[in-house]
Amino acid sequence: MQERKIKVGVLRGGDGPHYDQSVKDGAEIISFILNRLPFDYTPVDILVDREGVWHVAGLPVLPADLIHKVDIVWNVSNPTYSTSLRDLGIHVIGANIFPFGLHTSKGMLREHMKQIGVKVPQSLVIPLYQSDFDGEDKEKYVLKKAREVHAKFSAPWIVKSFTESSMTGIHVARTFPELITALTDIVDHGKSILVEEFISGKVARVHSVKGVRGEELYSFVPHELKHGFFTHNTLMQDEKEKLTNLAKQIHEHTGAGSYTSSTFILNPTRGIHLAEISFIPDLNQDSHFCKSCETVGLKSSHVVDHIIEKGLSE
Repeated sequence: MQERKIKVGVLRGGDGPHYDQSVKDGAEIISFILNRLPFDYTPVDILVDREGVWHVAGLPVLPADLIHKVDIVWNVSNPTYSTSLRDLGIHVIGANIFPFGLHTSKGMLREHMKQIGVKVPQSLVIPLYQSDFDGEDKEKYVLKKAREVHAKFSAPWIVKSFTESSMTGIHVARTFPELITALTDIVDHGKSILVEEFISGKVARVHSVKGVRGEELYSFVPHELKHGFFTHNTLMQDEKEKLTNLAKQIHEHTGAGSYTSSTFILNPTRGIHLAEISFIPDLNQDSHFCKSCETVGLKSSHVVDHIIEKGLSE
């Protein structure tokens, strides 16, 4: 008799500002399990809508009902849900509140990375422009915010929507007039704004997973990233060693769960900066994560299987 397949609930959506990204991340996990791990697992789509109502298969449910519907939940939504699910006796994969906060707040990330000597680029979040609240016209608002950015850190700047948006592009502003143009574009689209210090150099990403190959924390070989994709690796051996050590320090310092990815910028004069940290693997078959698995002789499906099994044992 065939053993019962393990039901993996994939919790996505939520009432926060990263709803769309959470829905996308969850869809990729569901698709990956269906296509790459169909004999061992059955994905169960758990969607929390923007009003905070939970659904399974399109029908409203209470979180307590999940104990009869899934064996484990992979939470790519609000980390506070993980605490509630664990209190119900449900196994959970996903970052807790503190590491998730580091992922969503560059200011918080910068302050905590100082404790282990890791540099993070300067940044500033500009709230959504609201004419009634801000009490001034749009042009004056943009000029005031541009001056605030200029006073905090110098050009060049990366200017983008604070939440991922297909309506706005990512601008690199090298002068004050270019900064005003970039801010205006995003304000016109009704979005809040993230302005970051632009640091040039090689971009590399390191994936770390607990327990792989018998190691307490296994870090994949650091590999370069270009335009979001895995690319030809020009990293020197000493750079790889530095990045591996930093990635392990970051994972341990943040108290992350089974998985982290750390994205770094290597500048010849300014050193290594942590650009981004994530706790959800990108499971697209051409992703940096999947390609990194291949370079060390691992199948991404085996790594995901390991993450799920580890979650079931905790």
